[in-house]
Amino acid sequence: MDSLIYSMNATIPVFLVIVVGYILKRIGMFNDSFVKCTNKFNFTVTLPVLLFVDLSTTDIIGDFDLSYVLFCAITTTVVFGGLWIGARLILKDKSLIAEFVQAGYRSSAAILGVAFIQNIYGDSGMAPVMIIGCVPLFNIFAVLVLTFEGEKRGNGAEHIKKSIINIIKNPIIIAIALGVIASLIKIDFPEIIDKTLSSFAKMATPLALVTIGAGFEGKKAIAKIKPSLAASMIKLMVLPAIFLPIAVKLGFRDQALVALVIMLGSPTTPSSYIMAKNMGHEGVLTSSVVVMTTLLSSVTLTLWIFVMRYFGLIM
Repeated sequence: MDSLIYSMNATIPVFLVIVVGYILKRIGMFNDSFVKCTNKFNFTVTLPVLLFVDLSTTDIIGDFDLSYVLFCAITTTVVFGGLWIGARLILKDKSLIAEFVQAGYRSSAAILGVAFIQNIYGDSGMAPVMIIGCVPLFNIFAVLVLTFEGEKRGNGAEHIKKSIINIIKNPIIIAIALGVIASLIKIDFPEIIDKTLSSFAKMATPLALVTIGAGFEGKKAIAKIKPSLAASMIKLMVLPAIFLPIAVKLGFRDQALVALVIMLGSPTTPSSYIMAKNMGHEGVLTSSVVVMTTLLSSVTLTLWIFVMRYFGLIM
């Protein structure tokens, strides 16, 4: 019961912020222009600052574990490739491929990962190392699939060129690179800079959730209920069921294993919706999966933590 209450306290408030955004849009406090501008602001400012702050304040060298980083990176790559191939083979509506793939593999690793592990162990533990291993790839792969499965213009070479340019220009990837550099050279910002960055970082998650709610289109979402359910089940149940036993077999335990639970089984990150919208996709399927996984994860995350504890894999 304690695990259920803990997990609900972590996820239900997130879902309620989305609901508030939906209500505010419906009563006329927000309009479409506000949602569009706010999505762009989140994509270019608040989410990059959040990732930069998380990484720049982490002792990457002290916490670094090459085998763990490689496991996170290889798992992310295998999941992404498998989902993309599967989506191209199974989805009838090919316009949904990019959003289905992105929503199916991108976790709230940076947003929920540190907070979740801190609640259990009192410090961030292996969360920053997990972020290094998967979050850059989350974003690089998202740019690739959103570019290649977007509006079909040009040949393969032009798509590759466009993808490379989009990766280089992506604010989130730039922020990750700068955050790692700042951590490695141990930059100590003046307090006035720290507080300014912290203000923008704290803004990222609630603002992203409010705009997801405000941009949520119920009728369109219902029309896409089958792919939304499929992507949600893959995200919350299938990926952990496949890859957590492999992680256990490789000897990962305690904080490292909890971080992998977050990487594999946490809700789809709100930034996936923001990226989809900013790269010319509809965003309905993505927002539906974000809402669905956020609501259901209070149960599924509790299940995975309970299973890990039951078998003595986390303390």
